[in-house]
Amino acid sequence: MQNKRNAFKHAIAAGTRQIGLWSSLCSNIGAEIIAESGFDWILFDTEHSPNEVPGLVAQLQAAQSGTATPIVRPAWNDPVIIKRILDIGAQTILVPFVETAEEAAKAVAATRYPPEGIRGTSGSSRAARYGRVKDYLKIANREICVLVQVETAGALERLEEIAAVPGVDGVFIGPSDLAASLGHVGELNHPEVQMAIEDAMRRLTRLGKPPGILTASETDAQRYIEWGAVFIAVGSDVGLLARGADALARSFSALG
Repeated sequence: MQNKRNAFKHAIAAGTRQIGLWSSLCSNIGAEIIAESGFDWILFDTEHSPNEVPGLVAQLQAAQSGTATPIVRPAWNDPVIIKRILDIGAQTILVPFVETAEEAAKAVAATRYPPEGIRGTSGSSRAARYGRVKDYLKIANREICVLVQVETAGALERLEEIAAVPGVDGVFIGPSDLAASLGHVGELNHPEVQMAIEDAMRRLTRLGKPPGILTASETDAQRYIEWGAVFIAVGSDVGLLARGADALARSFSALG
């Protein structure tokens, strides 16, 4: 059995735009529904949602039949957490709150088997198809994709150093925490925040490192694409459910 090819990793390396959706519902049924919607990628979040490894396994299994490459955001830049996420079959991770090149290198090392990194070995994990992928321990590193999340003013100051770390495949700009770091908590469209995002995306583009971001606004998404965003989450399962339910309730409450 062959190791699975990471379509997302190869697409962003080629500069091919990838449109995604954020998933925080912690539901395998929800994962199956959105994975077959036609998105290029879906991020299963564990930082800001009550998602744990057993639930993630079910979500990854449910998403297998869809078009979307699964990405998992660990709760923190922790090699033990990252190891468990990789062992259950995720090939792409988004590591939150990376502030320095050293932290980026730590994230990369956690995803690589020795001698390239420190990932603990297991040849019988779900990632290795329970031992059926020939030479998994020797070939797994090739298809692992590491995205690092920069979300503070300090991280943006060190953006080139972070992006240049070998093994970093893309840089995701966290708009909400960036806004808070710049003194504009909850004001993602504040001019200073938008200027910082544009500057970061253009700098990353010049470096040849794919930028990414999340927004629920189609207008903002189009602007970020113009600024050079390569991978963009254009909404979330929670947002779709909440807004859809709200709209349906309003349409009938107006009937009296």
